[in-house]
Amino acid sequence: MKIRLYSVALSLVLGLAACAAEYSKSEAPTQLRVDSADSRRELAFAAGSAYLSPSELRKIDGWVLSGGIRPADRVEIAAAGPPGLAQQRAAAISGELLRYGVVATTLTLDTVPANRAVVSIGRYAVTLPTCPNWSQSLSFDFTNAYTSNYGCANATNLGLMVASPADLASARPFSGPDATPAVAAVQRYLTDRIKPPPNPTASPFAGGGGGGEGGGGAPAGAPGTGGP
Repeated sequence: MKIRLYSVALSLVLGLAACAAEYSKSEAPTQLRVDSADSRRELAFAAGSAYLSPSELRKIDGWVLSGGIRPADRVEIAAAGPPGLAQQRAAAISGELLRYGVVATTLTLDTVPANRAVVSIGRYAVTLPTCPNWSQSLSFDFTNAYTSNYGCANATNLGLMVASPADLASARPFSGPDATPAVAAVQRYLTDRIKPPPNPTASPFAGGGGGGEGGGGAPAGAPGTGGP
């Protein structure tokens, strides 16, 4: 009699477990999507000179004020000339961009035209996952697995708080602490020359940064889209 009751109870448990549908996280991923667009711009120098002419300085101002370059972009500078001159030219451009809070890195390229510098701009935007996600029923789940909404809040918060969405795509090389941006910010504060951010645009790729594919949730994490 005991063996028969045990068999009936086991059958009921197995039947209830079979009623609970198997769920896979691939049905509702909580990952961030990062889209990117690249653009290139050029600046000219006089032969043997590392000084930017007034017209070239106005170019840089126009790029930043129009939204073509933003602090959250990944900016790289490659200048032509002998190593010492190329470094001075890149530093001159980097110093002008730093006035607007844009931190650039220097590249060494052999394909830059003579007496020119190439400024490469990588713009990234984050698309948040669709949250909350209650596609999986919470009742009669005997698998003790993650729910469909598990991880949604963490992924969304990361996408909203990231200062540079490019960091979600790839890490930046660490070459030691750079106090120049911090000192420049303090100097602007002390001299009451704080620059307001550019006017927001409807798309993180607007303002000459190229185009990107849409879809999913709302873009976030890029300047002008409601992100930090």
